[in-house]
Amino acid sequence: MEHAAEHGTECGAEHGTEHRTEHATAPDGIRIAYQIRGAGAPLVLLAGQANNHHWWDGVRDDFHAARSTVTLDYRGTGASDKPDRPYSTEGFARDVIAVLDELGVDRADVYGTSMGGRVAQQLAARHPERVGALVLGCSSPGGPHGVARDNDVRRSLAQPEPAAARQALLELMYTPDWLADHPGPHRTLGDPGMPAHARRHHLAASNRHDAWDLLPGIGAPTLVVHGTDDRLNPTANAPLLADRIPGARLHLIPGARHAYFEEFRALASPLVLDFLTTARPA
Repeated sequence: MEHAAEHGTECGAEHGTEHRTEHATAPDGIRIAYQIRGAGAPLVLLAGQANNHHWWDGVRDDFHAARSTVTLDYRGTGASDKPDRPYSTEGFARDVIAVLDELGVDRADVYGTSMGGRVAQQLAARHPERVGALVLGCSSPGGPHGVARDNDVRRSLAQPEPAAARQALLELMYTPDWLADHPGPHRTLGDPGMPAHARRHHLAASNRHDAWDLLPGIGAPTLVVHGTDDRLNPTANAPLLADRIPGARLHLIPGARHAYFEEFRALASPLVLDFLTTARPA
């Protein structure tokens, strides 16, 4: 963790608390937008499928008392390039490495939620020297071992009327009580500026993810977090990940749906920070 702390301080000193977008270049020449806030050891925050860095708007300040945060716009989203070619969670992980290389960060802690958790699995398994501690939120190992959402959920999201499909997604992300008090805007429902081809490539990347054989090789201290009422990415995936990754801890948040990290931030953010403070890499 020495490298993460050292370079995180440098990043914080250079960028302060500003929130501006800069770019790194991936190995295939695609420009990846990234953002830094805060000061201290860097924490990489990875968003869900078809979302940009605004996924984290509601909670990233929770980490700035102790950490700087690094976010990025996945290729196909935000201010990143949007090539019409296949994407993959392994490729997204390489994009994260390009950002860390651009920042001169040798190693960072990583917190990925939803598809970001799938990307984080690839990152920790394929680039172990770059990951300090790992947090996997509302994620899945994917492939034949992962637990898929049920057909009722699939049908609700495939409704032809966009407003009805959006409402279905909202209700999968948040509880009715929270939605009643938080009319929006909601930053976790997808990047509205994504072209159709990028949405298709994001969906395919998430669907093709299969890290089952990689998980036992993850050496980073790992925390798995999930809501007990998550139907978008079924809760049954959490113990699969925790049991498959050596030494991983599991924490289920009662009553939480997919966006536990936002709705239950008063519990989830301190939980993650405490884990990152006490975790030590192997």
